[in-house]
Amino acid sequence: MIRPDLTLTNLSIREGVNPLPWLLMSAIALLVMGIVMISSASMDMAGEVMGNSYHFVIRQLIFVCLGCALALIAANVPLAWWERSGWLLLGVGLFVLLLVLTPIGRTVNGSTRWIPFGLFNVQVSEIAKVCLIAYLAGYVVRRREELVNTWAGFLKPVVVLTVASILLVIEPDFGATVVLMTAAMGMIFLSGVRLSRFLPLIASCVFIGTVLILTQPYRLKRVVSYLDPWKDQFDSGYQLTQSLIAFGRGDWAGVGLGNSVQKLFYLPEAHTDFIFAITAEEFGLVGSLGTLLLFTILVVAGFTIARRAEKAEMPFAACFGYGITLLIGLQATINMAVATGLLPTKGLTLPLMSYGGSSLLMTCICIGILARVEMERTAMARSSDTGAQQSASPRKPKGGAVYE
Repeated sequence: MIRPDLTLTNLSIREGVNPLPWLLMSAIALLVMGIVMISSASMDMAGEVMGNSYHFVIRQLIFVCLGCALALIAANVPLAWWERSGWLLLGVGLFVLLLVLTPIGRTVNGSTRWIPFGLFNVQVSEIAKVCLIAYLAGYVVRRREELVNTWAGFLKPVVVLTVASILLVIEPDFGATVVLMTAAMGMIFLSGVRLSRFLPLIASCVFIGTVLILTQPYRLKRVVSYLDPWKDQFDSGYQLTQSLIAFGRGDWAGVGLGNSVQKLFYLPEAHTDFIFAITAEEFGLVGSLGTLLLFTILVVAGFTIARRAEKAEMPFAACFGYGITLLIGLQATINMAVATGLLPTKGLTLPLMSYGGSSLLMTCICIGILARVEMERTAMARSSDTGAQQSASPRKPKGGAVYE
């Protein structure tokens, strides 16, 4: 409870540094870096393939403008709406995952992950992840006692997540499956569920993941090439070896903006999945660490916002904030780990930096939601502080004597 003598100035001092400006500044910096690096990485390829060197840059600028607009809209949507709409959002998430498996879905490079909408394609996994995280946050708040104390309460959301994961694997989109399941399990763990309940689930996930890898030749080739990419550097290890060459060429300070060689049709998906490798080549270790620092600031700010909401007794806001931050942080971590050879190659974009509308728009919405969490928490703290000051202020009776 806020003390009556705690003014707004004192309140901000006691709470420490406000994480909202750090969240917004890091997100904006990553957006700007993304535009610059997409411009550098895609111009030669766009000029050759699309006939317009600025094709991807122009589209990315449009997506950034739309993303900023959606972030503002999300920042003005009350968290109560997300909490009330849990079942609706669950339905939307599962529906789009089913819809993409119909003839409407578009197949690219053997994966059916997109629904075409005229000038652009929508990657349904990006929508589904946010919808499912919102539903799970509501479930954790409504059924926390059951979730923490009973196996039935724990297994109910696991079943829902399993259904979503099966639909994602069918596409196939193994990377999105890993991100969604890990973020969801992180939310459940942070809600207070004992680690012992996760052990059978973790063992099951490891077993199923191993089976999926061994039964799909292209996944097995990726794992083998990850262990020794130079053994088959012109086939299964091609992407990783070219990415590592980009990092090697970057050295300490890089070769300079626009001077990358790997983007000249050597490194596939240079402006999408491997934008971090081009950043490392052109800006070196300094640029790589700078990018890593910006994502660290963004993730720490997100967790701080969620933690402050938890302390303010806003359970849904806290849980939703944790889940969204885990989504962004995990995807960024996996993308950078893939580019540096720490993980097998996966088709995951780098949030806010890689080219692609679906990922960018949904990440901007997530940033807007985190901003809303902090705005509502601040408003509640201000309201509580004002009420406490009014109740503690001395009142003057009709007789003129001051009493407490």
